[in-house]
Amino acid sequence: MAERLHVNFPAVFLAAAGLLGLCGVALAAAASHGTDPRLLGGASAMCLAHAPSLLALAGVLPRLRFGAAAGSAMALGTAIFAGDLVLRHVAGHGLFPMSAPLGGMLMMLGWALIVISAVLPKRT
Repeated sequence: MAERLHVNFPAVFLAAAGLLGLCGVALAAAASHGTDPRLLGGASAMCLAHAPSLLALAGVLPRLRFGAAAGSAMALGTAIFAGDLVLRHVAGHGLFPMSAPLGGMLMMLGWALIVISAVLPKRT
């Protein structure tokens, strides 16, 4: 019988929150010193909005039915969205076609899963 892979989601979300927070501050600084801050400012805003959300999610994860999926979607979506904006600023092209919309949809999916977790009790 195969063993199930155990992922320590609270630790993963804390690490992701720290990384997103770090990137958000760095991107805000870079945006303030550049000629066109729009893309970097947008990437910074997404990182700084979702970093504390992941911190909070890590704390309540055991009580949420879809908490692991919500945090995973948020973290991945933010990384894709912000990464696309940063690459557009630096290289003039995005990560891959439709990466920003995909990242945005994943972030929204994460938030929707939090809503669903709030109204559907966790199975015991």
